[in-house]
Amino acid sequence: MANFNKVYLIGNLTRDPELRVTPKGTAICQFGLAVNRQFKDESGAVRDETTFVDIEAWGRQGETISKYCTKGRPLFVEGRLKFDQWEDKTSGQKRSRLKVVLEGFQFLGGRGEGGSAEGGSDQAFERNTPPARNAGRSEAPSNDGVDEDVPF
Repeated sequence: MANFNKVYLIGNLTRDPELRVTPKGTAICQFGLAVNRQFKDESGAVRDETTFVDIEAWGRQGETISKYCTKGRPLFVEGRLKFDQWEDKTSGQKRSRLKVVLEGFQFLGGRGEGGSAEGGSDQAFERNTPPARNAGRSEAPSNDGVDEDVPF
């Protein structure tokens, strides 16, 4: 049986990203995204519907989003759905939540729209997957002297 778990969202950050670090030093950035939808109801009136989605970004991507994004900033997100389950410590009830684990993102809008002046560009897209290698080709030249701290 085939499986496919991929999400593409464009929306605005609902809060400033929260960056934490695991004991092993891996960055985790959590933020919310508001995705809007307009539709006509039975009477023909235009209605708005907003869906709020929790996003989790790991590693360098999380650090980049935390550094350059603030509440209200438009963002394109590519990721996968993840279902979390836990038991509430105070009530003992079982709880669950569906969230998106970020695999790639792109800054949207101008540099001044909802983010820092140093923020991204419309062309920046960052993925959390290594580049594919072509079979039968020789090794790519080394990237000596390339600054890896560039956020895009």
